[in-house]
Amino acid sequence: MKKADSAGLGFQKLVAILAALRGPEGCPWDKEQDERSIANYFLEEVYEAIDALFRNDVAELAEELGDVLMEVVFLARIYEERGEFTISDALDGINRKMIRRHPHVFGGKKVDSSQRVLDEWIRRKKAEKKRKSHFEGISRQAPSLLAAFQIGQRVAHFGFDWPSPDEALKKVREEIGELEETMARTNVGRIEEELGDCFFALANVARKLGLNPETALRRANDKFIERFARLERKLKEKGMKLGKASLAEMDAVWEDIKKKRRS
Repeated sequence: MKKADSAGLGFQKLVAILAALRGPEGCPWDKEQDERSIANYFLEEVYEAIDALFRNDVAELAEELGDVLMEVVFLARIYEERGEFTISDALDGINRKMIRRHPHVFGGKKVDSSQRVLDEWIRRKKAEKKRKSHFEGISRQAPSLLAAFQIGQRVAHFGFDWPSPDEALKKVREEIGELEETMARTNVGRIEEELGDCFFALANVARKLGLNPETALRRANDKFIERFARLERKLKEKGMKLGKASLAEMDAVWEDIKKKRRS
């Protein structure tokens, strides 16, 4: 394992590699890319890194984080070529920000809890950004469940929140009731609205439980995929194929898989 103090040299080498790839004698594909095309690859690499993290694949995570860094440097290189900013500007900015927002570590300010640290961070961030709305800064490109989670965090800071997860869950039940009523009237526009309210309420239950709804849904997706693969194998063992077995037959196998998972 390389020492952390070698990271600076490694980062400089990556910056030089991207400069060469985008240079006159560089790679035709790399030279054709712009900020929008790289944004897509950037998101892809971030998701792959998160996937490796939750699978606890340390070797792959190290590789994927390198890919994320490469996309960061690639984007910065594009903007440097336009004379707008450099990767050094980005590094200087984040270094100053981290020091400025941690006066209890790099200054003389004293704090006695992580909540006080968070309150100070929010206060300083709001003052620095000079935002007109409390919701500025929530990315329009973020997954909607994550955005709902962040919106709840913002308003909770002002005390506009449920006192407990149980109270937040009551709101979910209320929203489901409204969804059921709307579905009975088959008003498509209203159904979509009420369904959205259900998702929003569930995101806030997750927040009150100290969980990230995106992570919870990701795990649910993975669990479903794994169980469905087992369902297909079980059907094959019984001489049946997907699409040929009845819903009742598939449900029976599905429930058996769930029971064995719990035992």
